[in-house]
Amino acid sequence: MTIDWVLIDEPIPMVRRITLNRPDKRNALNHPLRGAILDALREADQDPDVRVMVVRGAGSSFSAGYDLGGGNEGHEKPYYTPGGDGHWPRHVIDGWMSIWELGKPVIAQVHGFCLAGGSELATCCDLVYIADDAQMGYPAVRFGVADNHFHAWFLGMRKAMEMMLTGDSVDGIEAARLGWANKSVPAEELEDQVLSVAQRICGVPAELVQLNKRVVHRQMEIMGLHTGIRAGSELCALGTHLQSMKDFMTSASDRGLTAALQERDQPFGDYRTGGEEGQ
Repeated sequence: MTIDWVLIDEPIPMVRRITLNRPDKRNALNHPLRGAILDALREADQDPDVRVMVVRGAGSSFSAGYDLGGGNEGHEKPYYTPGGDGHWPRHVIDGWMSIWELGKPVIAQVHGFCLAGGSELATCCDLVYIADDAQMGYPAVRFGVADNHFHAWFLGMRKAMEMMLTGDSVDGIEAARLGWANKSVPAEELEDQVLSVAQRICGVPAELVQLNKRVVHRQMEIMGLHTGIRAGSELCALGTHLQSMKDFMTSASDRGLTAALQERDQPFGDYRTGGEEGQ
């Protein structure tokens, strides 16, 4: 059976749209889906008729996070990363941060849940537009250590600390107010907002857009963003050896992922987990 992990269309001239296509799993990021996203972005980056890329999710959510429910069985990782302790956070950071190195801008169109790995993908896009009622968070910190420590950079120290210590999310309005997203709008206006911005970008000469994208990213790198996130991957590696992580994985194995997630989140009263594959 052939699975279209992503759907690709061009909603307006010069704009390539990539839609994550696991709506029944809230676009939980398994290996094939992660590879398909990056492959589609690289292909668009090489297409002279494409000036802007958009990433969005099919169904109810942008992405509920990395697939913890067996969706990787039988699938190889989509690209090589050196092994050893910390392999996984280094692997996913390498993938999402490669979006920074693309020549053309990538816009994240965020609705519904944007959690854990989904929030990493959106963060590493160049622009983020979010629905007012969307939820961006990292609930996985309730059983382990985050892979990508972007929060202090994009949300400020105090909110980053609160999110990392509780696993709580922010809605789209607050995500935009704090600076993680460019703007939040009602969900029914999100697509028009994204395409309007994409069209404005297309009005600037392509070679200038590419250089000016790099201008911003180079400043962030000089201030230490990439180094900080990379250093954080070593803390994530340490986290895999903690008893709390072992307890959660044992619970997921013995009782099933949904039950383990419900037990994790029940004291907090958030995150619908029925049938959920992501974090």
